[in-house]
Amino acid sequence: MTVRWLIGALWLVFAFPVAALACAPGAVTIEGGFGTARFSVAVADDDAERARGLMYVEEMPLMAGMLFVYDRPQRVSFWMRNTLIPLDMLFAGADGTIGRIHANAIPLDETPIPGGEAVQFVLEINGGVADRLGVVPGDRLHHPAIAPCPEADG
Repeated sequence: MTVRWLIGALWLVFAFPVAALACAPGAVTIEGGFGTARFSVAVADDDAERARGLMYVEEMPLMAGMLFVYDRPQRVSFWMRNTLIPLDMLFAGADGTIGRIHANAIPLDETPIPGGEAVQFVLEINGGVADRLGVVPGDRLHHPAIAPCPEADG
């Protein structure tokens, strides 16, 4: 039964077009040379939510994360104050293209982690997951905050 469930889950993730997967406000899809991966996300789109981020979270499901959404492209910098789990930070521009990946940010470390110029979206996921999937700069994030959902056919 477990193998059948796993095959069904993989089919769901990889069989649908990326546009169809990208239209869920609680999910981010990453598309790249490795294929696609879908993460369940909480969205931080105001100052208070962005300031709190994933602080005090003791564990997070493997394919989960937080999407930080800014009103416009800008220079951003993160730190790990009060963050208890290692994180990968994927910094993306206005079109969702990943420009920089900071892998395995160290829990509780207050050293600034610069994202670069013209960052509008940051996806935080469990540390090491981006590398295991093969996510690299140039891959794309898909979410309704990044681009409107395509119209349904018909």
